[in-house]
Amino acid sequence: MEEDKLHEECGVFGIFLKTARTKKADLDGEEGYIAYSTEEFNAATQAYYALCSLQHRGQDSAGIAVSDGGGLTVHKDMGTAAEVFTAEHLSALQGHIACAHVRYATAGSTSIENAQPMVQNSRLGGIAVAHNGQLVNYEQLREMLEENGSTFASSSDTEVIVKLIAKSYKKGLERALTDTIQMIKGSFALVVMTEKCLIGARDPNGIRPLCLGKVEDGWILASESCAIDAVNGTFVRDIQPGEIVIINEDGVLSFEFGERTSKRTCIFEYVYFARPDSVIDGIPVTEARLKMGACLARECAVPADVVVGVPDSGLGAAQGYALQARIPYAMGIIKNKYIGRTFIAPTQKERENLVFVKLNAVRSVVEGKRVVVIDDSIVRGTTSRRLVQILRRAGAKEVHFRISSPPVKFPCYFGINTPTRGELISNQHTEKEICEEIGADSLAFISAEGMMEACRDCNPQGYGFCKGCFTGEYPMSVPGELHGRRCNDGC
Repeated sequence: MEEDKLHEECGVFGIFLKTARTKKADLDGEEGYIAYSTEEFNAATQAYYALCSLQHRGQDSAGIAVSDGGGLTVHKDMGTAAEVFTAEHLSALQGHIACAHVRYATAGSTSIENAQPMVQNSRLGGIAVAHNGQLVNYEQLREMLEENGSTFASSSDTEVIVKLIAKSYKKGLERALTDTIQMIKGSFALVVMTEKCLIGARDPNGIRPLCLGKVEDGWILASESCAIDAVNGTFVRDIQPGEIVIINEDGVLSFEFGERTSKRTCIFEYVYFARPDSVIDGIPVTEARLKMGACLARECAVPADVVVGVPDSGLGAAQGYALQARIPYAMGIIKNKYIGRTFIAPTQKERENLVFVKLNAVRSVVEGKRVVVIDDSIVRGTTSRRLVQILRRAGAKEVHFRISSPPVKFPCYFGINTPTRGELISNQHTEKEICEEIGADSLAFISAEGMMEACRDCNPQGYGFCKGCFTGEYPMSVPGELHGRRCNDGC
């Protein structure tokens, strides 16, 4: 059994540190400048701290590529950032530019070949690419490249992006990027590094997040603002949909690569994926979750004695529900933070019972009480069913489930590892049937409009959202052959 959650595919990070310069006279007596780099300018260390802060976006592999101005060096491996990098690794990655990545792999694609950043070296220079998202025209582009002589070492659509950029590199960096980005279709937040500069790009719909930050001696690109905070940086702004930024010694150059379309940020960033301390497209994640919980209480309140949230992403909505409903909030469910997704459970029954190892109820909080449980989503229903059992075992008198997102009925084709339609419990069953299946006394989901309104309330400008996993309506057409299969690699 796979973990009963949707998974965001990746986190990306890039940092450009200006090299220190000291004045030196040449042999002819003319003054010039010579650049030098010291430990103080080791971008890899900063990238490592950032990856640790983005670890929630992927735990299967991690990698950092650096440039010292004359060439690229990369280290990547399977595992979390703390497992992949030692002090010796970081010391060996000398350079003032870094491109970094953490990855969550879909079924069947966990391999070092798919780990990022992906690096391509040629006589024109090296390129490293870190990608969050998914290309819906990946297969056509790969076939075209193969017909023109390209060979592939991975099953990742990121390698297609690397090869497309390299193919046009002789036209100049800006043209190569523009040509590539106009060819790829789907969702993407890209961090691209060359020997001399750092580049960020976001798809025309802005489905996947990307933001710009500033440090004292340089600039940052990151999937979430929490990564900027992790390196003591200052958030500047979000990269806009359809925007490319090029960062070098002269600063930040921005331009649009195509016709701007309506913003369609993935709404699951606010429901579940993003860290609570992040701000994405002007919307504070914690505030959005509090408002979703309050909306739940207005739409489907139930008499109860205590409100508890499912750690970690259900906690914000639980607090919002409790405040709106005027019911006490308590930490009634405890998560074992030392049990990861790779925890060994050899048999099917043991895998199903893994929830009992990961989560436990606080008896003194729930015993003899009517309990409202707030979670962010129901995917297969296995976690919810086990949670009801855990709460009843701890003496809960009633267990009422409330979900801060609508029923997930459709797959995602833009960078989320979504089960097939047949595995999505809400695609196959009614709300009443799901309630019976998980054994709760009642079950209710937030409405789609209520969820979106909670996000809009956090930012007066208002934004559009991608909500295809709830409605089956996507911000762009999806090739027919994608339907019914999982995403190729997600990143």
